[in-house]
Amino acid sequence: MSDTIRHLAGAAHPPAGPYDADVIVLALDRLDETVAAIRSALEQTGVRRHVTILDQGSMVENLAWLETIVAGRSDATLLRSERNLGVAEGRNRATAFGRGRVVVGLDNDAEFAGTDTLAGMVAALDAEPDLAAIGCRIVGFDSGRDDPTSWGYPRALLARSGSDFLATTFVGAGHAIRRTAWDAAGGYDPALFFCWEEYDFCLRAIALGWRVRYRGDLTVRHKVGEQHRVRWSGARWFQFVRNRLYIGRKYGSGWLPLVPRTIAYLVKGLRIGQPVRTVRAIVAAARMAHCATATPLPAAALAYIQAHETAHRGGWFHRLRTEVVASPTDPVPTGVFGS
Repeated sequence: MSDTIRHLAGAAHPPAGPYDADVIVLALDRLDETVAAIRSALEQTGVRRHVTILDQGSMVENLAWLETIVAGRSDATLLRSERNLGVAEGRNRATAFGRGRVVVGLDNDAEFAGTDTLAGMVAALDAEPDLAAIGCRIVGFDSGRDDPTSWGYPRALLARSGSDFLATTFVGAGHAIRRTAWDAAGGYDPALFFCWEEYDFCLRAIALGWRVRYRGDLTVRHKVGEQHRVRWSGARWFQFVRNRLYIGRKYGSGWLPLVPRTIAYLVKGLRIGQPVRTVRAIVAAARMAHCATATPLPAAALAYIQAHETAHRGGWFHRLRTEVVASPTDPVPTGVFGS
């Protein structure tokens, strides 16, 4: 089904001529947090940028507030979709609106740590032409400390959160993608809806010879909003399991290598009280994969993943103990059960 995207307020088109960055914010209520995120983007200096907000079903009164903020601006646009397309397709649609050479994603419950953060993100990509994307350091809005639920990398690298390293993914709350890499890799897979869409994109980019870097000197402050938040005990766990197994099948040679991961998810699902949802997620992953063409990653990409992800996770016994047998009350960070 083709979903119509309507222009509601602000500039009807992106800037004429070349410009540095499109900042993408997806909106779905969370009015106070979304307004703060938009203002944080509009306050960025040192680069030519355009802010695109795609609303995916906010209440009428909240949408009216967003229109008021964007109305009359030439550097921002408010778009509206007919339904909630999800994070993956929502970002695809908002990205397609612009033409900036860098696409920056900012969650609607996050803010740039400073007015020069966006300029730093653009400069980081300019400094390394073979980078497809960079991930920012995500800290708690009030505490300023690393948010373990937003750490999308091996736990062993958490001690290096203030530095930088090559990675195989980024955390969606604050990131930047080179548009040429975005175009080459084909954007996000809309079938993922939510969860692991960044990892899936990065695998395709890495397969094409691009690299990904984490930059701990570029910070985004995350509020972890509760309204419309998908919790681990509900749909989030389903999406987590389904999408990761689907991705494993997309870029693998068959289901057999995924048996250990599938068993781990079943055990973790039991421990967090979600056995039925886990089984449903596994079945859904099989159905999704049946409709997708499996494309094993080239040897160079596998070597990259081994060096910058798998090597930092330890052996299966260590991962079983720390990631599966961990307390059922422990939060499940973005990067758990990685490659």
